[in-house]
Amino acid sequence: MSWSKKGRGSYHHGNLREALIASALELIGEKGPAGFSFAEAARSAGVSPAAPYRHFRDRDALLADVAARGFELFTARLEAAWNEGAPDPMRALDAVGRAYLAFARDGPAYYAAMFEAQLPPDLSRELTVATDQAFAVLRRAAEAVCARLPKEGRPPSLMVSLHIWTMAHGTASLFARGDAARRKLPMPPEDLLEAGMLVYLDGLGLNHDAAA
Repeated sequence: MSWSKKGRGSYHHGNLREALIASALELIGEKGPAGFSFAEAARSAGVSPAAPYRHFRDRDALLADVAARGFELFTARLEAAWNEGAPDPMRALDAVGRAYLAFARDGPAYYAAMFEAQLPPDLSRELTVATDQAFAVLRRAAEAVCARLPKEGRPPSLMVSLHIWTMAHGTASLFARGDAARRKLPMPPEDLLEAGMLVYLDGLGLNHDAAA
């Protein structure tokens, strides 16, 4: 899948919004989310500096739209990996972690817009909803995993979901992304995340053997 515009100057009447989003993705890939102006996005899309204001009040609104679309794609990846907890929650959770890393690798421009543009999560309703939907997948996974523990002393599923998010996001941001910000690692990032998750889940009294 391509995550950026197929060449410059492809704007057609009635498709300005899409052209601007494609241009923003291309520029994010080249310069990062803070490396270009609203006017530069317009120029990349082949329109006048005033044209973007038909759809976006400013550059942040454009980035928020890009980020919201990224979260929608991200949620679809996580949902497919979770697969309603099949074949069992532990293995499905492992698949979710791998999907997280794959998204950072395959869609670095979206990933940067989502997590590195320094946008308030409530900048737009669309961004808020899209962000919440992505986290909801992790929350459901944590709830299913925690349900395997005795009720007495069971950790809050919200806390567990935040821990899982922290580990997956840290691994993705440092070692799995598909751009120049990726750090070198003497092992696949999937193996690093799996090892960290196994240590964490074992500390909770959970392991893959218990899932069988």
